[in-house]
Amino acid sequence: MNRELLMLVDAISREKSVDRDVVFGAVEQALASATKKLHGGEVDIRVAIDRETGEYETFRRWHVVPNEAGLQLPDSEILLFEAQEQIADIEVDDYIEETVESVPIGRIGAQAAKQVILQKIRDAEREQLLSDFLSRGDKIFVGTVKRLDKGDLVVESGRVEGRLKRSEMIPKENLRTGDRVRAYIAEVDPTLRGPQIILSRSAPAFMIELFRQEVPEIEQGLLEIKSCARDPGSRAKIAVVSHDKRVDPIGTCVGVRGSRVNAVTNELAGERVDIVLWSEDPAQFVIGALAPANVSSIVVDEEKHAMDVVVDEENLAIAIGRGGQNVRLASELTGWRINIMTAEESQAKQAQESDSIRALFVDKLDVDEEVAEILIAEGFTSLEEVAYVPLSEMLEIESFDEDTVNELRTRAKDALLTMEIAREERVDEVSQDLRDVEGLSPDLIPKLAESGIHTRDDLADLAVDELTEITGIDEAAAKALIMKAREHWFTA
Repeated sequence: MNRELLMLVDAISREKSVDRDVVFGAVEQALASATKKLHGGEVDIRVAIDRETGEYETFRRWHVVPNEAGLQLPDSEILLFEAQEQIADIEVDDYIEETVESVPIGRIGAQAAKQVILQKIRDAEREQLLSDFLSRGDKIFVGTVKRLDKGDLVVESGRVEGRLKRSEMIPKENLRTGDRVRAYIAEVDPTLRGPQIILSRSAPAFMIELFRQEVPEIEQGLLEIKSCARDPGSRAKIAVVSHDKRVDPIGTCVGVRGSRVNAVTNELAGERVDIVLWSEDPAQFVIGALAPANVSSIVVDEEKHAMDVVVDEENLAIAIGRGGQNVRLASELTGWRINIMTAEESQAKQAQESDSIRALFVDKLDVDEEVAEILIAEGFTSLEEVAYVPLSEMLEIESFDEDTVNELRTRAKDALLTMEIAREERVDEVSQDLRDVEGLSPDLIPKLAESGIHTRDDLADLAVDELTEITGIDEAAAKALIMKAREHWFTA
């Protein structure tokens, strides 16, 4: 019988081009399953077949679990202290094994054994096909729509299948069985029962890979696509930079008579692409990203990672775009929050900020408005600047003598110390339930405390725009944080 087992394994291994160990594993699994049925319950059985002789042994196993955990599966678990009575140095997650009588190979049922073996072989073949496909390093999956599955498309390339979810298709795109499709390989999940390759036609990375195929200079390293933002099927922006002064990045991506960019557009159901010149200067990058709108001026707020972009009335609608599309894509492309405003709105905002700074200086430095105006005119916007800019810079202010400068610096430092003490007291008032909100970083707690947010419910009551204004985090992070704070409302 043992020799027949070895011959059977060798025959199946050769016929299916599968490693002998895979076939042995299938037989071991079939024998273990048959033995488990004889014992009943949730016993854990392991079978080991000698690869040379075909002889095999069967073991019943108990998983060692912590004493405090208790037994969840009494038929296949043992507490640590009981296990240590048998093996002194055994540890949690080890196994204790006991030899039990083996089931004869003929008793497992030819059909059951065959099913297990064939399933193992199919799994091994599938794994090998997937491994061979991924080893090619392709980022774009090219195949044919094989069937529709719960609204998703199953796309076949050779003998490998990928799943294109409805949410990852281009809106209004009507793909049918038999259609040729290209899509980005977004994820590979070997644990899935169906197609293990997850595809996307709406991901920004898909557009980047399409340009990589159309523009050889990218593959050669002469050009680089720094970022991409898409409104799938409608409009997109890509940021490019040249690593060779002789190569024009925008013209190269456009191609002769638009041939290269048109090839990408045609693949993406007519999605219009704006090609933007990337710049190390964030302000210059944002100005380019807002094209075709012309920008009059721009104010950068590093702390809030935001920019106030001023455009004239003629360019206002262009800068914002239909439904806010242009400014939204520019924001995604650059990673900066962009506020579009007219010159009048900008002047009003600056006046409001000047009033706020003036009031701060008058109050905290105990000076009159004339002194405050001088500081503002010289570019001072905070107490920290008054307290800690180099003394030589402040002494250059014609209206101030050395005694005045030293007095202002001392008052600013005293005011900052007083404010810091008050801030720490407000932070101390923040409840533990707010501190425990998942995703709330320690640096955000003082900002919340400054605005009177002391409890989880205080945070939960905020609107998304209020939280972004208070903390400077983006809308997605603010929304996630508020939803975390509200969780207890729905679980109580």
